[in-house]
Amino acid sequence: MASPGFDATTSSNFFFSEEHHLLRAQVRRFVEEEIKPHADAWEKEGSTPREVLRRMGELGFFGIRYPEEYGGSAMDELATVVLAEELGRSTYAGVAITVLVHTDMASVHIFNAGNDAQKEKYLPKVISGEIITAVGVTEPDAGSDVKGIRTTARWDGSHYVLNGSKMFITNGVLGDVYCVAAKTDTSGPASQSVTMFIVEKGTPGFSVSRSLDKHGWRSSDTAELSFADVRLPAEAVLGQEGRGFYEIMKNFQNERLVLGAMSMGEAQAAIELTVDYVRERKAFGAPLWDKQVIRQKLAELTTKVEMGRQMIYATAARAAAGEQLVREVSMIKAYCGELVNEVMYACVQFHGGMGFMSESTIERMSRDARVQAIGGGATEVMLEEVAKRM
Repeated sequence: MASPGFDATTSSNFFFSEEHHLLRAQVRRFVEEEIKPHADAWEKEGSTPREVLRRMGELGFFGIRYPEEYGGSAMDELATVVLAEELGRSTYAGVAITVLVHTDMASVHIFNAGNDAQKEKYLPKVISGEIITAVGVTEPDAGSDVKGIRTTARWDGSHYVLNGSKMFITNGVLGDVYCVAAKTDTSGPASQSVTMFIVEKGTPGFSVSRSLDKHGWRSSDTAELSFADVRLPAEAVLGQEGRGFYEIMKNFQNERLVLGAMSMGEAQAAIELTVDYVRERKAFGAPLWDKQVIRQKLAELTTKVEMGRQMIYATAARAAAGEQLVREVSMIKAYCGELVNEVMYACVQFHGGMGFMSESTIERMSRDARVQAIGGGATEVMLEEVAKRM
């Protein structure tokens, strides 16, 4: 008998409206019916099928934060948290990150910085799932250090000429539209030198150098991208030239909140799986649940996850009210990225030998969780952001 698990509809009415609860129920149903029965195959294939993503677009999952004029439902940060948490609970973090990069890490650059023509061209197709987006910021020497970008874009009188490479790009192999950061001024202040560009698949000179094999998130495609004398018209600039650093920093806050929520969804699902397992698994003549040390460790981890979840909800509510919360979001990213790994370690341990077998759900989840302390802002970088504000 499965444990009842966490039900936000009864424990968090303070933060969520009926609309949020309906969204949660709809996403959870989609996960149960259309992701879980099939995603083992996607893990082997290395990507989430486009028809699944288009179906999510049809159901409105890709437009929850975008205006109705483009086909969205104009919801708030709490709705994003609901989507991320429920996708995290799916136990297939590769599917979750495929979706969340598209909705909350890549296409948001078009919405936040794009002009009317760019929004009208791309956002309806983003929301419908007709096109999938990726964001090209990370390089081998420039992850969280956006000022360290080496990709350049120089103006030659009629076009920008883009040269460089990007690394670890989620949706990089199968994406259609890429929001790419490059330096347009190699001599000025680093914070005023980065510009964001829209680059479409098929643009001459733009190619996928290679598909990257990964420790986890195996149902998401990840690429190294190459730009060799890619010619882009002035209309490809996202926002203002030289303001890309600030646009990236602005969206990091949303990205990190999303990753925190996804992490807590993963952690909650792992605890539920493990409670079910230790209630059934017998050792020394009794279920493992009878061992006080196991019960108390799982209770302790459940408490920590609830603490993380409640901070995420409160921070999302404050963000929806217009507050700037770099300190709190950095805390969330650091805390949740480490906590999900603490949870997975214990859950693998309590599964015993089965936890080490690739046929077990918890083995896959433990691999997927590791990157949560790295991607989107490593724990060490996040703690420095908190320290700056102490």
